[in-house]
Amino acid sequence: MDKKIQVFFTNLPSSVLACRVDPVPERNLIDWSSLEGVRPAALFCPRSIADVSAIMTAANLAGVAVVPQGGLTGLCGGARPQASGIALSLEKMVGIEEIDTDSATMTVLAGTPLETIQHAAADADMFFALDLGARGSCVIGGNVGTNAGGNRVIRYGMTRDLVLGIEAVLPDGTIINALSKLIKNNTGYDVRQLFIGSEGTLGIVTRVVLRLHPAPTCTHAAVFGLSDYESVLKFLAGARRQLGPMLSAFEAMWSDYLEIALAVPGVRNPLQSRHAFTVLVESQGTDEKIDGERFMGFCETMFETGVIEDAAVSQSLADVQSFWGLRDACSEFKTTVGPHFAFDIGLPTGKIDEFARLCRTRIADALPGGKSVYYGHIADGNLHLLGWQPGGTTDEITGHLLDEAVYETVRDFGGSVSAEHGIGLTKKRYLAHSRSPEELELMKTIKRAIDPNNILNPGKVIDL
Repeated sequence: MDKKIQVFFTNLPSSVLACRVDPVPERNLIDWSSLEGVRPAALFCPRSIADVSAIMTAANLAGVAVVPQGGLTGLCGGARPQASGIALSLEKMVGIEEIDTDSATMTVLAGTPLETIQHAAADADMFFALDLGARGSCVIGGNVGTNAGGNRVIRYGMTRDLVLGIEAVLPDGTIINALSKLIKNNTGYDVRQLFIGSEGTLGIVTRVVLRLHPAPTCTHAAVFGLSDYESVLKFLAGARRQLGPMLSAFEAMWSDYLEIALAVPGVRNPLQSRHAFTVLVESQGTDEKIDGERFMGFCETMFETGVIEDAAVSQSLADVQSFWGLRDACSEFKTTVGPHFAFDIGLPTGKIDEFARLCRTRIADALPGGKSVYYGHIADGNLHLLGWQPGGTTDEITGHLLDEAVYETVRDFGGSVSAEHGIGLTKKRYLAHSRSPEELELMKTIKRAIDPNNILNPGKVIDL
């Protein structure tokens, strides 16, 4: 056993030893990234904040690295452990502690799955707005750590906009209680923001106060066919203007994406023909008659102005779910496309199609026969793309060539190498494409101040 690990166990209270899981399950060796898994020296699954504090105190004294783990659905290697370190999973810290309908908040433990939170809010006739494909597996602590975005950012914002309070444990074991329920809390530095999006490098989030909204009582959706990206931009402007705060999602799919999505079993195209762009629009309201009429009026106006070529409008919630199946088909592309790499980037909305055309060419140049498909939230500037070499694998060389092609193009367009998935290990070398030297140095200064021994998720996001 490594000497540091021996010192760690010596410093650890005997009551916390029961939190150790041995042997380490295979699932804790890696997240959903394509990186190779690593077996840590030990895995702990604490049941309380006192356990987390004791583990961090002992690890800091011994100089042992600690890697926090949530639902392990991350795509950038942020939860990948170290062979000489400790993995700390929050899977046992689960539960809804309070729903306060007067302040429209919910207090939850960090290991609680997102879908559990959504259902609890719905049972209280409230709505928690964060939603993403991994809702059944991801946990709120990981969502906070990566500042997850999801499908409804255009209306409700990122995770950062849905968190009012945080409890966290610092690298030295100090417990930070910032569990405020207040929307207006202008009292100096907002310490919760240190932990949101920091990917577990500054502290381990253990408890969160979430902001709730009134539950929508009606949802309408439609799928539209458009001829070019200029029409998509006009359509987006019309949706914002006519639907206003009711607009909850605006998802654009390029024709190459649609072709592969329709190969997924059970996915159907609600339109009669193929178009250069397919757009899914969702609207959430509180009055079926008024809001339904407004949504139909929006669709009719877009037809009259000639912006759209075709449309299929939902007649039921089953239709809404079916329409979303077209957008969510990407989760099944491993079975239809085979091995591929996924990218999540941020760009100025008006430049996204120009980026896609150039990036498609650069990927084809970088990999013989290289292919890529494009889709995304668009209204918030978030584009997703998949790249692969037919008959190829997700080997490191292929991944590096794709990374270079995609992220150099992102840099040329002044975009972000990560819109909502984080940096972790896989995007760290490209962080300077989106952040200035001064910003990077400030990040290092903050990390050194809070974690001087560099034990908490070291090597993730930024190197010291």
